[in-house]
Amino acid sequence: MVTLTLEERLVLTHTIMELLDSWGMDAGDQVNVLGLPEGTRTRMLRRYREDTPLPDDPVVMDRAEHLLGIAEALRTTYPRNAKMGAHWMKRPHRRFQNRSPLATIVNGGRGGLIAVRAQLDCAYAWELTDARS
Repeated sequence: MVTLTLEERLVLTHTIMELLDSWGMDAGDQVNVLGLPEGTRTRMLRRYREDTPLPDDPVVMDRAEHLLGIAEALRTTYPRNAKMGAHWMKRPHRRFQNRSPLATIVNGGRGGLIAVRAQLDCAYAWELTDARS
């Protein structure tokens, strides 16, 4: 695992928080999706938006990596319209039993993150397929 400086963790945190906000994810779901420690209050999210980095915890960093992978895949899927990514995240999708990718992430934990990322990112999905062989 890569060790990030405090400044790099702050940039990562701001990026993740902006991403979750742009998808319209509510605060309670953000705490859950990020895998923040049990008992984390939603008001802590304000600190993450301002001057506190996400915890340097393997679970949180793993989920942040998947969120960034999803964001990058959305950016390359919709290069001419940044708002389409958020739109795609909210629409029902046949691969997720007609739930939205956002609902899949919120309700599916790490597995939901991986499912959405695999749907969008063929390079990531290829890696998963290759590992099963």
